[in-house]
Amino acid sequence: MDDTLSRRSLITGAAATAGSLLASPSRASDPAITEIQPWNQELGSPVDAAPYGMPSQHEADTVRRNVEWLTADTTSSINFTPLHRLEGIITPNGLCFERHHSGVADVDPAKHRLMVNGLVDKPLVFTMEDLQRFPRENKIYFLECAANSGMEWRGAQLNGCQFTHGMVHCVMYTGVSLRTVLAEAGVKATGKWVMPEGADAAAMTRSIPMEKALDDCMIAFAMNGEALRPEQGYPLRLVVPGWEGNMWVKWLRRLEVGDMPWHHREETSKYTDLMADGKARRFTWEMDVKSVITNPSPQAPVTHGKGHTVLSGLAWSGRGTIKRVDVSTDGGRNWVTARLDGPSHGKALHRFYHEFDWDGGELLLQSRAIDSDGNVQPTKDALRAVRGTESIYHNNGIQTWHVRRGGEVENVEVG
Repeated sequence: MDDTLSRRSLITGAAATAGSLLASPSRASDPAITEIQPWNQELGSPVDAAPYGMPSQHEADTVRRNVEWLTADTTSSINFTPLHRLEGIITPNGLCFERHHSGVADVDPAKHRLMVNGLVDKPLVFTMEDLQRFPRENKIYFLECAANSGMEWRGAQLNGCQFTHGMVHCVMYTGVSLRTVLAEAGVKATGKWVMPEGADAAAMTRSIPMEKALDDCMIAFAMNGEALRPEQGYPLRLVVPGWEGNMWVKWLRRLEVGDMPWHHREETSKYTDLMADGKARRFTWEMDVKSVITNPSPQAPVTHGKGHTVLSGLAWSGRGTIKRVDVSTDGGRNWVTARLDGPSHGKALHRFYHEFDWDGGELLLQSRAIDSDGNVQPTKDALRAVRGTESIYHNNGIQTWHVRRGGEVENVEVG
């Protein structure tokens, strides 16, 4: 076969495919392409105008947002990742959701210390420089608050995936293995739990079983190639892959090894989910398989009219990778397998797509994720039948978006 003809055929075929997909009229007379624009004639900003680069001014709507009525004070509150404005699986540092109990601590790294004490052979205190001399790891993980989607337990509440699902983000963490640091201190045989403590005013503490601490936990000092942001725990935070976000203690200052979980000593009920019969699920650490369609969604309506439409979303599981995502355009009556694209890391976000021709009619969009352990994302009705509606935690039910004929999208309940 002639190489020139082959290339010409490929180019012609690709152009024909693109035309059939878009089915758009010719724009040869569009002033946006035929007329000279201001930016074609003027010099741009010099290289020293923004020493730390910022997004384009035309992307000013891509920001974290809080819900004003959700908490009494924004010092101890939440804001949400704008999932509908993002692509791929990595969340930019400035868009990772925040959850604080006493606001953002301003910690001087030169004065910050990490203590390891309790049931260890040799109590130790590390400076930041000490920790950075250990072998480093780079891992991509999602972080999800256990209360993500918590307002949806009793019905559709918040109109936007930023608010229903935006307490999740995914970044590359750089740091040292928790196992390495604990080994330096020497964990006694009686040490079964680790209690991380934060340096903020809340002195946030949680209990982590030793098996998890020695498995894949990290002490991170960087995310996405730069130092942690203050709101993400600068200069140190704990990374607990696949487990609920409240265990990822920020501004980490102490690790105490003990023989039992600290919440038993405090007689509190951390890591439990209240059930309909008044009992509670205990030690609910892992985040279940979950997904959401980010586009179209209430904050990202269909604006192009009928024709080729790209549906996009995110899926994740605290138990491994995502094996498959199915999507439905009719509220779960019929399903098709979505296309997974991009890297597939354990306990990280996965990006999925489904391309289809929209006829302009109403749609009920859903996604259903299946993870590498075979766990299937349940419907909301199936989840409520087992769990009731008294909890605000670990809601991984299938989300439904209603696309109206004009392209507007609304949060609705369908199963």
